[in-house]
Amino acid sequence: MRAVWLREFGGPEVLVPGPAPDPTPGPGQVLIEVAHANLTFVETMFRATGFGPFRAAPPLIPGNGVGGMIAAVGPGVDPGLVGRRVVSGTGGSGGYAERVVVDRDLPVEVPAGLPLDEAVAVFADGRTATLLMDAARPRPGDRVLVEAAAGGVGTLLAQLAAAAGARVVAAAGGARKVALLRERGLEVVVDYRQPDWTDQVRAATGGVDVVFDGVGGVLARAAFDLLDAGGRMLTFGLASGAWAELPADLVAARGVTLLRPTADPAALRAFTERALAETAAGRLRPLIGQRFPLERAAEAHAAMESRATVGKTLLDLH
Repeated sequence: MRAVWLREFGGPEVLVPGPAPDPTPGPGQVLIEVAHANLTFVETMFRATGFGPFRAAPPLIPGNGVGGMIAAVGPGVDPGLVGRRVVSGTGGSGGYAERVVVDRDLPVEVPAGLPLDEAVAVFADGRTATLLMDAARPRPGDRVLVEAAAGGVGTLLAQLAAAAGARVVAAAGGARKVALLRERGLEVVVDYRQPDWTDQVRAATGGVDVVFDGVGGVLARAAFDLLDAGGRMLTFGLASGAWAELPADLVAARGVTLLRPTADPAALRAFTERALAETAAGRLRPLIGQRFPLERAAEAHAAMESRATVGKTLLDLH
């Protein structure tokens, strides 16, 4: 089968297409014929240095999220699963390939009528966004700042917060992304590359009640300073490469609650199913900003690292 190999850590060029053995499902496993592979920013960090939630050493096939059709099942698995459209994690690797074998409990069935590419686009990002919203519980009228609002998670968070009655403040990097967010109906949009972006937020809203921080570093610290007393800051990523430096005494003095939500596998599955259902119902609209064929995975990584992408980036295999 076709696959993309990571044989050493380094720049995007270390992602090299090549053949791989066809996997065979063992007891309790299913084989997925992959149509789309989900790309996340943390995968670029893993490719570069080995950093990330999964520990593995090259050579390996990277990729932790796929969507496709169950093509075969192993011993002890209901053969009725064959033919079902699913999205699934892979356990940390193997996703940049035409076929992948996973435990039968990992795949989540895609609702009827939902295009498979949209399901893959909300698989990881939609799960994260619904988890964060469940933890933040913004109230009608709350001012909610979404960092990296033109990204995969950010675009979904903005929609969910607006649906909850919050006033969304979207921060994105660059004029193109600012224009895109305004086209999607967001009223308060700022370019966080501009030195006065926090002044713009204060002029528009006076401050914020909730911050969704997927960037970390200096940007997150600036966002923290926008929080009114008693606000909530939810951290879910560090695209900048570092967590924000927030002294405990300052956090306490401001009465701010810092949250880094997590969930057990059963809860994560429920959040995934909720995101898929909302998308199937048309209440959540993923933005698939760019697509690459499998063989151009290196180009996809380079685009993501250069901050040239918007929304979700997919590898298309079929």
